[in-house]
Amino acid sequence: MHFFILRFRPIAVIAATLLLAFSGMASADPPSRVARLGYLAGPVSFSPAGEIDWVQASVNRPLTNGDRLWTDADARAEIELGGAMVRMNANTGLSVLNLDDRIAQLQLTEGTLNVRLRRLGPDQVFEVDTPNLAFTLRENGDYRINVDPDGNVTDVIVRKGRGEVYGEGAAYSINALQPYRFAGTGLRDYQYLAPPAADAFDRWASARDRRYDTSNSARYVSPDVVGYQDLDANGTWRADPAYGNVWVPNRVAAGWAPYRDGHWAWVDPWGWTWVDDAPWGFAVSHYGRWANMAGTWGWVPGPVRTQAWYAPALVAFVGGSNFQVAIAGGNVGAVAWFALGPSDVYQPPHPVSRGYFENVNRSNTVINNTVINNTYNTTNVTNTTNVTNVTQVVYANRQVPGAVIAVPTAAFVQSQPVARAAMQVTQQVAANAPVAVVAQVAPTEKSVRGAAAPSEKPPARAFERPVIARTAPPVAHAGFAAQQVQLSANPGKPLDDAARKSLKPAAAGPVPVVKVVVAAATVAAAAPPAPAPAPVASVVRPSAAPALLASQARPASAPNTIASQGTPAAPSGRAQAQAPVQVLPQPLPLPPVGLTAPATRPASAAPPVARPEPASAIKPIEPGPAVAVPRPPASLSMPQPRPPAPQALPPAQAPPPAQALPVPQPVQRALPPSMAPASQAAVRAPAAPPAPPVPAIQPVQQPTLAARPASTPAARQIEPRAPAAAPQQRPSDPDPKAEPRDQRPRPAASTPADRKTESEEQKKREEESRKPKG
Repeated sequence: MHFFILRFRPIAVIAATLLLAFSGMASADPPSRVARLGYLAGPVSFSPAGEIDWVQASVNRPLTNGDRLWTDADARAEIELGGAMVRMNANTGLSVLNLDDRIAQLQLTEGTLNVRLRRLGPDQVFEVDTPNLAFTLRENGDYRINVDPDGNVTDVIVRKGRGEVYGEGAAYSINALQPYRFAGTGLRDYQYLAPPAADAFDRWASARDRRYDTSNSARYVSPDVVGYQDLDANGTWRADPAYGNVWVPNRVAAGWAPYRDGHWAWVDPWGWTWVDDAPWGFAVSHYGRWANMAGTWGWVPGPVRTQAWYAPALVAFVGGSNFQVAIAGGNVGAVAWFALGPSDVYQPPHPVSRGYFENVNRSNTVINNTVINNTYNTTNVTNTTNVTNVTQVVYANRQVPGAVIAVPTAAFVQSQPVARAAMQVTQQVAANAPVAVVAQVAPTEKSVRGAAAPSEKPPARAFERPVIARTAPPVAHAGFAAQQVQLSANPGKPLDDAARKSLKPAAAGPVPVVKVVVAAATVAAAAPPAPAPAPVASVVRPSAAPALLASQARPASAPNTIASQGTPAAPSGRAQAQAPVQVLPQPLPLPPVGLTAPATRPASAAPPVARPEPASAIKPIEPGPAVAVPRPPASLSMPQPRPPAPQALPPAQAPPPAQALPVPQPVQRALPPSMAPASQAAVRAPAAPPAPPVPAIQPVQQPTLAARPASTPAARQIEPRAPAAAPQQRPSDPDPKAEPRDQRPRPAASTPADRKTESEEQKKREEESRKPKG
């Protein structure tokens, strides 16, 4: 029997490995990116997913689905996630509806957001949902979204970039040419806003952006590493012959070691997560590895050209559930850990797919394939058999003096500051205790909220308003109370995604009210009526050049379902235009989602008709006197604007017929000299093109001169003559002063007396010749 068991033990191990591998692939892996609460100023409150209590927010807290933030009066906060910076002004309520590798979906129910989008992948979506609309950011740029305290209107201001607004049965494209204010949920009631001047909140956001744009650390880390810009002012980069580029902190306490200044918190779906106290502590705690170089700690980032994958804490735990540390009063249960070195493999606390296991390790360190395979298979077997000790792996930092940090189990679970509760671990204990994959400690409610003091709850209306969404968010988090029993049964191991979503809330927790609108491509609705009149202060004519209104207008007869030739295909994730979509009415029509406004109109269409401008409109640019402009060919005529238009202006000068009409830019261009304003009311347009240039030398036609009086002496000397009168200049003739003239001297003309004398002498000679000689 003993021989039988030994013979089939390898088969059992292989079966367990395959079983766990397939189960890991079947369950959803944790996302590779997370949001970071990177900056706080003033009272900022935080509520974890599924919880109703509010506590004071802490820097470097990872944010995930269901987390909520509130900035009180005179407060600001900054949230950083892969490729974007989201900044909250005072009195702003924000929730994370969905955040994974593909989408970042935020809920803004009240207040102001400034979003700086730096990098958006081909298949990624960035969406902000408000009580009036869902705004999808489509390009890198600067955006500002305002929701009034009553949730009745939403302002969308695109300073740079492009986005799309979605409502009930309508979808519009918004660019940097015109800010909008939308009321209701159907996008039919809206106003034009004047481009707002930068306020104190905008200037603060711009200053924070400059730190990111000029960061020196960007040369050494992957752009997906969250928080790398904070390394510049708090450390220096060195070139190490063994590890390459290494970052060393400038100011740390004596005996400092990584993962010492901070606390532990339970964050789904990763489990136990390290929250560092230092402003620069996020990047070095969740990416890369730590190396001890002759007594100096240095952080070694992962490959620069590889996507960085977030990890809750790149550490290995020492001891198991019965691990104890000796103190003055005796032994006490404790939890100990140390930072992983550049060649160490990170082992997630729960089963994951093979792809996730490789990515989370290869993106944070340089490691060979043999170590990856051995560690992955060992992790699967030990997790299946509930044996979490891995003793055959040699860790680089385990033997470094002071690298192993331990705290009492109670301090660990209650998220107390580690630096104040740390206990000394002898070198012998650190070397002999087994290494564990996870901290085998079950979390409590305080582990989820953290040890921060309670804070005042925000106004109830700030998070109870329903919002419009373009993308359906996942199921709301059930809260810690609903999963506490299962977490206690398997201490230290978080629930997988399927088990978490199947739970029902144990108490009445916060559930966002989200109304997902039908995709615009499937909505068949007529064009909305003109916007209702608004106060003078908020209704402003677009500040773009006059030609913009004519060039972007859609012909009245053009159907909404036809796109112009050469229109690029809609990017991934955008609704395709397969049915009529609503279009914004004049004075500034915008193409619907998935369509591009035609650049030209039919040849038979009439030129724009000038309409009187409403007296209540504010003119950003005063028109000058009328000027002469050539009429463009019929094939390049501007499209006919749809009424009601505040003012239709003459079309701009047409380009050559062989070229397509370019899209006008919102800038005021200087008129050429030929179109400069004249003193008269109007100048007749030339009937023909300008005459060709005159050759370099051209003979001048001689004018006919009257005969000299008889009294004029018959002198044959050259006399100076008055210049001939210049011919009358026509509008199309070139300047006569620019023509070269022939300056050669010409012979003087004979007088009538001279010609008579010559004739008489000639006759006498002829008569003498006829007489016989001799």
